[in-house]
Amino acid sequence: MKFKVLRALALGILLSICAGAARADYPDRPIRLIAPFPAGGLADVLARAVGDELSRSLGQPVIVENRTGAGGNVGAEAVARSTPDGYTLLMTSAGILTANQFLYATMPFDPEKDFVTISNVADMPMMVVVGPRVEAKTLAELVALARANPGKLNFGSPGVGTTGHLGLAMFMHAAGIKLTHVPYRGAAPAITDLLAGQIDGVVDNPPTVLAHIEAGKLRALAVTAKQRMALLPNLPTAAEAGVANYEASSWFGVVAPAGTPPAIVARLHKDIAAALRKPALQERFAKLGARLLGNTPEEFAQQIVHDRKMWGEIIRAADIKPQ
Repeated sequence: MKFKVLRALALGILLSICAGAARADYPDRPIRLIAPFPAGGLADVLARAVGDELSRSLGQPVIVENRTGAGGNVGAEAVARSTPDGYTLLMTSAGILTANQFLYATMPFDPEKDFVTISNVADMPMMVVVGPRVEAKTLAELVALARANPGKLNFGSPGVGTTGHLGLAMFMHAAGIKLTHVPYRGAAPAITDLLAGQIDGVVDNPPTVLAHIEAGKLRALAVTAKQRMALLPNLPTAAEAGVANYEASSWFGVVAPAGTPPAIVARLHKDIAAALRKPALQERFAKLGARLLGNTPEEFAQQIVHDRKMWGEIIRAADIKPQ
């Protein structure tokens, strides 16, 4: 009888230890997932989709919080300064960790040291799109038109330093042409003016232009990716259309403050990667032109290093001055 009591006591202690280990992997209070851009944008939509999946797999709330401003730096700073315990995460954009350090005179955090990568969540190619007043029907024709009229074609963007601006700068660098950049306060007013013929084109992501392309109001000339888009299978890549070395995309991924325990990073990566493999989620974001990823923390870190070097060179070549 005494032996059975001791065995039961030992089993209870073992289960308690195991439960404690599980809590180390699965934080036992609400997790904050910071979306550093306004509600409704892709970063916010991705954050809420990932947050919902993590809530189910971890069995606890994941609260998405929008902290906007300074090209995502406001939200990123909040995460960088938080306790590295797995309870505060960031749905980062490519710009925050690879370009902002070249675009802002001062940074409130160190993008190279203040975060640990968990997983790249999704990427989305950009497209070269022109409006009704542009005669070019192909990318090669647009390049020829720009070379014959340097600086006379006006291309809009959601603002200085945005992915649209950087994608445009890369286009000019790769094609050896000069276009006039017209920055707007967001993508919507740029597209409004493009439809009205006030500007000639944009380099932007599918969600902002796809409906207008399908309606025949705008014309897509190329996708800035290695492969064609399933949404527009007849649209050539930039390389196929005659502009080599022109690949630009927007991507989003989850990072945590530097010093977050490896066990928590591994747990979060496992659950996020599993969620991104779900057909329903893949189909949902494919309709927006996004590709779900779920790569490893190491692969994500390598991509950030590569893109930081690439965008630094493009920003310097385009002489984009820090704000």
